[in-house]
This record gives sequence, C-alpha cells and structure tokens, in this order.
Amino acid sequence: MKRQTFSVFLLSAVIMAVQGCTTQSWNTNTLPDEQQIHAMLNGEAINQDSWRLSQHHYPQFRVPQNVRPCCAFGDMQKVNVGAVPVPFFRLDNLRAREDVGPHKFASGIYHFTPASASALNQAGGENNGLMYTRRGGFIDLAHVRDTADDTIALFFDILAHLGKAHRIELPSELGPRYIELKAFDTSALTAEQQWQIAAHVAARLAYFKAESHEIAQWHGYSSFTAWPETISAYSIEDLYSNMLGAKLVLALIQQRKILSEEDYNRNLTLWLDASLRQLDAVDKTQARMALDAVDGIWWDSQEAIPSKYMVLKRHYLLGDTQRPYLAKSQVSEVTDFPVILSLPSRLYDLELDKIAVLVLEINSKYRSSFSHIPDKLWRKRITHLTFRDIAAYDEKEDQKELARLGLRSGPEE
Repeated sequence: MKRQTFSVFLLSAVIMAVQGCTTQSWNTNTLPDEQQIHAMLNGEAINQDSWRLSQHHYPQFRVPQNVRPCCAFGDMQKVNVGAVPVPFFRLDNLRAREDVGPHKFASGIYHFTPASASALNQAGGENNGLMYTRRGGFIDLAHVRDTADDTIALFFDILAHLGKAHRIELPSELGPRYIELKAFDTSALTAEQQWQIAAHVAARLAYFKAESHEIAQWHGYSSFTAWPETISAYSIEDLYSNMLGAKLVLALIQQRKILSEEDYNRNLTLWLDASLRQLDAVDKTQARMALDAVDGIWWDSQEAIPSKYMVLKRHYLLGDTQRPYLAKSQVSEVTDFPVILSLPSRLYDLELDKIAVLVLEINSKYRSSFSHIPDKLWRKRITHLTFRDIAAYDEKEDQKELARLGLRSGPEE
C-alpha cells in the first residue's frame, strides 16, 4: 500500500475514525504450591506441571472493543468511496510469511514493536493481510489476531467467575452482545481442571464472537455507516482464520505462556509463525496465482470494494469444526491435504455450551433484515447455539439474489 497517495490517506482516515487503540496491559505470576515448596526444601524433584494463580491477582481487562482492519477477499482490488472510484489505487492485500510482523495485543490501527521486544527480532507493525497456505487455504491475519486477543481477555474473566452466574459485556453490533456464564458446582474440580475448562470455554466463545460478527455484517452492521461491510460477511477465509487464533491461544494458556502482555505477544508471534510454516504458507507470487485461479468463481476482480458481490463464494457452515478452502491451481499439489480445525465441546464430561453462551440481541434498526428468518430463532435473542441456523437462512437469500443478478456461487474447491 502506497501511503503517500491521497487515496490511502482517505482510507486510513476512515479506518482510524472507527479504530481505537488500547492501553490495557497485564502482568501476573504463578504461585508455588505446598508440594513444590516441600520438594524444594527436601531436595526432591519439583513437579513443573503444578501451576496456580492467586485469585487476588487475576488480570482484569476488557475484551478489545474494536477489530483490526481486515481484507476483503482478493488482491489489488479497486475501491469506491460511495459511488466515486478512488483513482489510481489498488488495495495490496497479500502477505508472505516473512512479511508478518510481531503481535501486539489489541493493537488498533497501528503500533510499532522494536526488534528488541520482538520474538523474531523483527521490528515494525503487525503487517496484516491475506495469505495463502497449501494446507489451510486463505488466512486473514487480522481475523487470527482478533480472536486470539479475545480468547486471552475472556479467559481471565471466565477463570475468575467459573461456577458463578456472571455476565461479560461485549461490544454491541446489531444490538447488545454479551456472554452468560451459568452457575454450577465446581467443588469436585481441581485447580488445574478449572484452568483447563476456563481456557476451552474462552476459546469457544471468542470463536463464536467471530461468528456473530459475520452474521452482523450480513444483516447491515458496519463500523462506519458510510462504509458497508456486507462484502465481508461469511467470507470463506474468515472463520478458519478466527478458529486458528482461538486454538493458538488455547495452547498458550495451557502452557502458561500468557502471564504478562509481553509474554503473550512474544509467544503468539512465535506460534503464529510456526503455524503458518506448518500450514505451508506460500510466497506472494504463488498466493496471487491461487487468487487468479478462483477469479470469477470465488471473487470478481472487476468489481470494486465495497460491492457485496465482489465476493461470489461464501462460507455459511458455522460451528466448532472448520475446513479450509483450497484453490486448485499450480500452487496446490496432488499431495496437499487440508488441516481441519476444531474446538472441543466437552471436557471432563462437561458440556461446555452449558457452562456459557454468547448472546446477541437485535435492535429495532436491524429487525427488517431478519424478515426471512422465523421469529423463534431471533426475535427474543440469539445464542451461538443457533448461529448456524441463521446463516443457513442468509445463504438462501444470497442464492436468490445471485440468481436475480445472473451470477453464480463458485464450487467449494
């Protein structure tokens, strides 16, 4: 992106008007238990797996209130502001693995990490964009990072209130959005089991928060009223990317690599880089080849952002198992096989969705957009348990509109 152009200045101003930075930070520590102290005093082996936090020192901070600017599916797209094309401008979306910068919790529009604070000794910003991987399809880095940050923020709140009735407020989109924790008996659970349950619930709900954002975008929500976001609703790379972020931080929580913001940022930087390598991320030339192979099938390079039907193929199969879309091109090989991501719904014989649900209420402003959906699914409120049903009705409406426009949705692969 050429920042010196007026076009980019205009776009950046729009984004900056709706993106906030955060000063939230945390720094906590684990406490030794009696067995570890006994072992130390008596020259015995210390159990390194025995971790616990003082409840008086649980970090307290909100779920990030804004999402990172993310990419519309495609590359080098034209951009319109209202009905006016932005002249001499194309949106350079693509990134290679070596382009990816260090992570910063709730970074907002931009931040700078010095090389000395970066786990990869790489200075700069996050440098988010769209990547192609041979085993994970297209990856939107902003989506990965947003859900990662939501997971860590939710974790400490859930851990502090596990077993109690508690409400966690989330940023409003179509209406009030929040998490309801249910009261249940935790007396039979060890501290380690409670830690694990809180971690898994946080990862699931951070991911389902991302699903609620896809629904909100389809039904007319946008961060900036003059900039519609329907183009991004149910985009094929979004939820796979979101689930990758949730799983990354679930793993970091399980290993206690998140006890300070610095610890979290450095470890997520390392784990994201290693994950992209294992998913077999390609270079920008190859990523562009993958996009070219699905031009006119999954997206239309002749359309301009923010036209909804610049994106032709969408992903409506919400839920806790996500399969990537692999483009058939010179980039992919016969030996390629997808990495399917999932989040467990049960742990220690407990149904995690009975411990907490994500709730979305619909303000009157958006109710007409739900007219094609039975009232029982949304009128009172929506929970993540019915998100997939909502998406199925939205898919039917899109198929009708595509037919009216003489367009077609591309095949899955």
